[in-house]
Amino acid sequence: MSSQRFTHSLLFKIIVAIILGIVCSLFFPTWAGRIFATLNGLFSNFLGFFVPVLIFALITPAIANLGKGAGKWLGITTGIAYGSTIFSGLIAYATSVALYPTLLAGQSVSAASDIEEGALSPFFKVEMAPPMEVMTALLLSFCVGLAMTAVPSDSLLRGANQLREVVMKVIENFIIPLLPIYIFGIFVTMGMNGNLVSTISMFLKVLVVAIVGTLILLFIQYLLTGLVTGANPLKALKNMLPAYATALGTSSSAATIPVTYKSALKNGVTESVAGFVIPLCATIHLAGSMMKIVLFAFAVMHMSGEHVSPGLAIGFILMLGVTMIAAPGVPGGAIMAAVGLLTSMLGFTDEQVALMIAAYIAIDSFGTAANVTGDGAIAMVVNKFARGNLKASSSAKRSSDAF
Repeated sequence: MSSQRFTHSLLFKIIVAIILGIVCSLFFPTWAGRIFATLNGLFSNFLGFFVPVLIFALITPAIANLGKGAGKWLGITTGIAYGSTIFSGLIAYATSVALYPTLLAGQSVSAASDIEEGALSPFFKVEMAPPMEVMTALLLSFCVGLAMTAVPSDSLLRGANQLREVVMKVIENFIIPLLPIYIFGIFVTMGMNGNLVSTISMFLKVLVVAIVGTLILLFIQYLLTGLVTGANPLKALKNMLPAYATALGTSSSAATIPVTYKSALKNGVTESVAGFVIPLCATIHLAGSMMKIVLFAFAVMHMSGEHVSPGLAIGFILMLGVTMIAAPGVPGGAIMAAVGLLTSMLGFTDEQVALMIAAYIAIDSFGTAANVTGDGAIAMVVNKFARGNLKASSSAKRSSDAF
């Protein structure tokens, strides 16, 4: 990529937005921060409204265009995503067993702090209720898409493909151009919230372990992908950098879908496979989030003086992997879905749950970035197995050009 092309790329704009957001948070007056808090709230609420529509509009025609093999590839993709998530959890558990006795020696958990306390408040809010829940959209897209493969209907298929093209236009002309501004606002408001610093410092060592762990996880994923597909793992990772950077700023797998899709195409994934795997994995593949939750959960247990047996740890990871499939691909979605298991299986108190939520949300973006980058690896593997079986329709080809 030439320097001129790079300076006009989304990756460059996101990097600049992050740097400017951190710098501006040091001197921005409160009223300026509240302006961006208001804009962030509006954009975030719109994403919450639009994400279920996006998932339904992308996955339904993708499944329908697959034909009778849709159920097979749905099962294969879900199985790979679950396996990747469990693998990540096991790595995190092994890391906690090996490092925490020395790394966290002498440290104990204090009272949890509320990460929202003292945060900048927006001037106003506009509630944008989604037409359906994320899981409802996902299940509905499965049912409608699979039904369309069993009961062929040209009019329904044409309507589904046209809906996808409309959604792509919204993504291309509205969401993508506003992403750098949204990311800038996120880092401005995060930097001006003093509680964020204290929350991160409490788990600084675990934070470093989690970041390094997600990076190692990505290298392992792409090394395995390279062995399966024959692709250069380092080149494939480089092509996924725009998706990684976008997720780092938005903390949302769903909001990063367009960039992840485009990056997957650069790795040679066909449009039909990318249109099917990327939106699906944005909801069901949370390997990076799994690593962070396991590392932080066992850190809280260790600092609370509580022992976790291997059987309980592995059972927790297996159940958490299922829960992650149901977690929405939006900021903080994974930890909210995991709260039930933290209390029921690990016996977390309300204070410990509050501490987990605060610490997780404070550095949510690194796990999300690992999630979406791993989605690209899964897309490459499915593309290898399905090549010749999945045919991109002309409508799918046109809609992919919107990215």
